[in-house]
Amino acid sequence: MAAAEVSAGAGFHGRAKFRRMTEALKPLRDPAAMLERTLTEWGGHEDLWVFGYGSLIWRPEFDYVERRAAKVHGWHRALKMWSRINRGTPERPGLVFGLLAGGCCHGVVFRIPRENGRKEMALLWAREMKLAIYDPKWLTCHTTQGPVTALAFTLSKRSPSHTGVLTAEEYRRIFMEASGIYGTTYEYAHRTLEELKRHNIRDRGLEKLLKLIERDTPSRG
Repeated sequence: MAAAEVSAGAGFHGRAKFRRMTEALKPLRDPAAMLERTLTEWGGHEDLWVFGYGSLIWRPEFDYVERRAAKVHGWHRALKMWSRINRGTPERPGLVFGLLAGGCCHGVVFRIPRENGRKEMALLWAREMKLAIYDPKWLTCHTTQGPVTALAFTLSKRSPSHTGVLTAEEYRRIFMEASGIYGTTYEYAHRTLEELKRHNIRDRGLEKLLKLIERDTPSRG
Protein backbone atom coordinates (compact mmCIF):
# COMPACT_ATOMS: atom_id res chain seq x y z
CA MET A 1 0.00 0.00 0.00
CA ALA A 2 1.32 3.45 -0.89
CA ALA A 3 2.26 5.90 1.87
CA ALA A 4 -0.57 8.21 0.82
CA GLU A 5 -3.06 5.38 1.20
CA VAL A 6 -1.72 4.55 4.67
CA SER A 7 -2.07 8.19 5.68
CA ALA A 8 -5.57 8.38 4.25
CA GLY A 9 -6.56 5.21 6.06
CA ALA A 10 -5.17 6.52 9.35
CA GLY A 11 -7.08 9.75 8.83
CA PHE A 12 -10.29 7.86 8.19
CA HIS A 13 -9.91 5.78 11.33
CA GLY A 14 -8.95 8.85 13.32
CA ARG A 15 -12.06 10.70 12.15
CA ALA A 16 -14.23 7.68 12.89
CA LYS A 17 -12.80 7.46 16.42
CA PHE A 18 -13.34 11.19 16.95
CA ARG A 19 -16.94 10.84 15.75
CA ARG A 20 -17.58 7.99 18.19
CA MET A 21 -16.07 9.99 21.03
CA THR A 22 -18.20 13.01 20.12
CA GLU A 23 -21.36 10.91 20.01
CA ALA A 24 -20.49 9.41 23.39
CA LEU A 25 -20.30 12.92 24.84
CA LYS A 26 -23.72 14.05 23.61
CA PRO A 27 -26.28 14.43 26.41
CA LEU A 28 -29.34 12.26 26.04
CA ARG A 29 -31.50 15.06 27.49
CA ASP A 30 -31.07 18.67 28.53
CA PRO A 31 -29.01 18.65 31.77
CA ALA A 32 -29.71 22.33 32.51
CA ALA A 33 -33.48 21.85 32.35
CA MET A 34 -33.24 18.77 34.57
CA LEU A 35 -31.16 20.73 37.09
CA GLU A 36 -33.70 23.53 37.29
CA ARG A 37 -36.54 21.05 37.72
CA THR A 38 -34.67 19.28 40.52
CA LEU A 39 -33.86 22.56 42.26
CA THR A 40 -37.53 23.52 42.07
CA GLU A 41 -38.50 20.17 43.59
CA TRP A 42 -36.03 20.75 46.42
CA GLY A 43 -37.36 24.26 47.01
CA GLY A 44 -34.37 25.56 48.97
CA HIS A 45 -36.27 25.83 52.27
CA GLU A 46 -34.37 23.06 54.04
CA ASP A 47 -30.87 21.58 53.97
CA LEU A 48 -30.08 19.48 50.92
CA TRP A 49 -29.44 15.74 51.33
CA VAL A 50 -27.64 13.61 48.73
CA PHE A 51 -27.51 9.80 48.70
CA GLY A 52 -24.22 8.20 47.67
CA TYR A 53 -24.01 4.54 46.71
CA GLY A 54 -20.88 4.40 44.49
CA SER A 55 -18.00 6.79 43.92
CA LEU A 56 -19.84 9.60 45.72
CA ILE A 57 -19.04 7.73 48.94
CA TRP A 58 -15.29 8.02 48.44
CA ARG A 59 -15.10 11.11 46.23
CA PRO A 60 -18.08 13.41 46.81
CA GLU A 61 -16.36 16.56 45.47
CA PHE A 62 -18.86 18.85 47.21
CA ASP A 63 -18.86 20.47 50.64
CA TYR A 64 -21.09 18.89 53.26
CA VAL A 65 -21.49 19.31 57.01
CA GLU A 66 -22.79 15.88 57.97
CA ARG A 67 -22.54 12.31 56.72
CA ARG A 68 -24.66 9.36 57.86
CA ALA A 69 -24.95 5.69 56.94
CA ALA A 70 -28.29 5.18 55.20
CA LYS A 71 -30.51 2.51 53.67
CA VAL A 72 -32.91 2.90 50.76
CA HIS A 73 -35.73 0.45 50.11
CA GLY A 74 -36.90 -0.34 46.59
CA TRP A 75 -33.52 0.25 44.90
CA HIS A 76 -30.22 -1.58 44.65
CA ARG A 77 -26.64 -0.81 43.62
CA ALA A 78 -25.58 -2.54 40.39
CA LEU A 79 -22.48 -2.40 38.21
CA LYS A 80 -24.63 -2.26 35.09
CA MET A 81 -24.13 1.16 33.53
CA TRP A 82 -21.91 1.56 30.47
CA SER A 83 -19.07 4.07 30.77
CA ARG A 84 -17.57 5.13 27.45
CA ILE A 85 -15.48 8.03 28.74
CA ASN A 86 -14.66 7.89 32.46
CA ARG A 87 -13.97 4.16 32.86
CA GLY A 88 -13.89 2.96 29.28
CA THR A 89 -13.97 4.05 25.65
CA PRO A 90 -16.57 3.85 22.87
CA GLU A 91 -14.63 0.86 21.47
CA ARG A 92 -14.21 -0.87 24.85
CA PRO A 93 -16.88 0.42 27.24
CA GLY A 94 -16.32 0.12 30.95
CA LEU A 95 -18.82 0.03 33.77
CA VAL A 96 -19.97 2.27 36.62
CA PHE A 97 -22.67 1.84 39.24
CA GLY A 98 -26.30 2.69 38.78
CA LEU A 99 -29.15 2.62 41.28
CA LEU A 100 -31.71 0.21 39.82
CA ALA A 101 -35.27 -0.50 40.92
CA GLY A 102 -35.83 -3.39 43.29
CA GLY A 103 -34.29 -4.67 46.51
CA CYS A 104 -32.51 -2.33 48.92
CA CYS A 105 -29.26 -0.41 49.05
CA HIS A 106 -26.93 0.57 51.88
CA GLY A 107 -24.99 3.76 51.28
CA VAL A 108 -24.28 7.18 52.73
CA VAL A 109 -26.26 10.43 52.89
CA PHE A 110 -24.58 13.82 52.91
CA ARG A 111 -26.14 17.00 54.31
CA ILE A 112 -25.43 20.27 52.54
CA PRO A 113 -26.50 23.52 54.27
CA ARG A 114 -29.53 25.14 52.67
CA GLU A 115 -27.64 28.33 51.80
CA ASN A 116 -25.05 26.33 49.83
CA GLY A 117 -27.48 23.95 48.20
CA ARG A 118 -27.81 25.61 44.80
CA LYS A 119 -24.05 26.08 44.39
CA GLU A 120 -23.15 22.54 45.46
CA MET A 121 -25.96 21.08 43.37
CA ALA A 122 -24.51 22.75 40.28
CA LEU A 123 -21.10 21.19 41.01
CA LEU A 124 -22.71 17.81 41.58
CA TRP A 125 -24.68 18.17 38.33
CA ALA A 126 -21.53 18.93 36.33
CA ARG A 127 -20.10 15.66 37.56
CA GLU A 128 -23.07 13.29 37.53
CA MET A 129 -25.42 14.73 34.91
CA LYS A 130 -23.16 16.00 32.15
CA LEU A 131 -24.67 13.41 29.79
CA ALA A 132 -28.08 13.35 31.53
CA ILE A 133 -28.07 9.55 31.76
CA TYR A 134 -29.33 9.27 35.33
CA ASP A 135 -32.88 9.89 36.48
CA PRO A 136 -32.62 12.11 39.59
CA LYS A 137 -35.14 11.09 42.25
CA TRP A 138 -35.95 12.10 45.81
CA LEU A 139 -35.83 8.96 47.92
CA THR A 140 -36.53 8.25 51.56
CA CYS A 141 -33.26 7.25 53.20
CA HIS A 142 -33.36 5.55 56.59
CA THR A 143 -30.65 6.48 59.11
CA THR A 144 -30.16 5.77 62.80
CA GLN A 145 -31.20 9.39 63.49
CA GLY A 146 -34.39 9.02 61.48
CA PRO A 147 -35.43 9.19 57.81
CA VAL A 148 -34.34 11.94 55.44
CA THR A 149 -35.37 12.70 51.87
CA ALA A 150 -32.28 12.74 49.68
CA LEU A 151 -31.45 13.24 46.03
CA ALA A 152 -30.31 10.01 44.36
CA PHE A 153 -29.12 9.36 40.82
CA THR A 154 -31.06 6.34 39.58
CA LEU A 155 -30.78 4.41 36.33
CA SER A 156 -33.71 3.21 34.26
CA LYS A 157 -33.48 -0.29 32.82
CA ARG A 158 -34.83 1.26 29.62
CA SER A 159 -31.80 3.53 29.34
CA PRO A 160 -29.39 2.77 26.46
CA SER A 161 -26.65 2.99 29.10
CA HIS A 162 -28.10 0.06 31.04
CA THR A 163 -26.12 -3.08 30.20
CA GLY A 164 -28.82 -5.63 30.76
CA VAL A 165 -27.62 -9.04 31.94
CA LEU A 166 -23.85 -9.57 31.69
CA THR A 167 -22.16 -12.96 31.93
CA ALA A 168 -19.26 -13.71 34.26
CA GLU A 169 -16.96 -13.83 31.25
CA GLU A 170 -18.13 -10.42 30.07
CA TYR A 171 -17.45 -8.93 33.51
CA ARG A 172 -14.02 -10.56 33.58
CA ARG A 173 -13.13 -9.14 30.17
CA ILE A 174 -14.32 -5.64 31.12
CA PHE A 175 -12.35 -5.72 34.36
CA MET A 176 -9.22 -6.73 32.48
CA GLU A 177 -9.55 -4.39 29.48
CA ALA A 178 -11.75 -1.34 30.12
CA SER A 179 -10.02 1.92 31.01
CA GLY A 180 -11.03 5.57 30.58
CA ILE A 181 -9.88 9.06 31.53
CA TYR A 182 -10.30 8.35 35.27
CA GLY A 183 -8.78 4.87 35.22
CA THR A 184 -10.02 1.31 34.92
CA THR A 185 -13.37 -0.22 35.70
CA TYR A 186 -11.62 -2.64 38.04
CA GLU A 187 -10.03 0.18 40.06
CA TYR A 188 -13.38 1.95 40.31
CA ALA A 189 -15.21 -1.16 41.52
CA HIS A 190 -12.43 -2.16 43.91
CA ARG A 191 -12.21 1.32 45.44
CA THR A 192 -15.97 1.36 45.97
CA LEU A 193 -15.90 -2.04 47.67
CA GLU A 194 -13.10 -0.96 50.00
CA GLU A 195 -14.97 2.21 50.96
CA LEU A 196 -18.17 0.27 51.58
CA LYS A 197 -16.24 -2.00 53.93
CA ARG A 198 -14.85 1.05 55.72
CA HIS A 199 -18.46 2.09 56.41
CA ASN A 200 -19.33 -1.46 57.54
CA ILE A 201 -21.44 -2.07 54.45
CA ARG A 202 -21.34 -5.57 52.94
CA ASP A 203 -21.97 -5.95 49.20
CA ARG A 204 -21.69 -9.66 48.47
CA GLY A 205 -22.62 -9.23 44.82
CA LEU A 206 -19.73 -6.84 44.22
CA GLU A 207 -17.35 -9.08 46.16
CA LYS A 208 -18.31 -11.98 43.91
CA LEU A 209 -17.78 -9.94 40.74
CA LEU A 210 -14.32 -8.78 41.76
CA LYS A 211 -13.26 -12.33 42.56
CA LEU A 212 -13.73 -13.11 38.86
CA ILE A 213 -10.51 -11.27 38.10
CA GLU A 214 -8.75 -11.39 41.46
CA ARG A 215 -8.38 -15.15 41.39
CA ASP A 216 -6.74 -14.85 37.97
CA THR A 217 -4.45 -11.98 39.07
CA PRO A 218 -4.05 -12.39 42.88
CA SER A 219 -1.43 -9.64 43.16
CA ARG A 220 -3.73 -7.01 41.69
CA GLY A 221 -5.30 -4.45 44.04
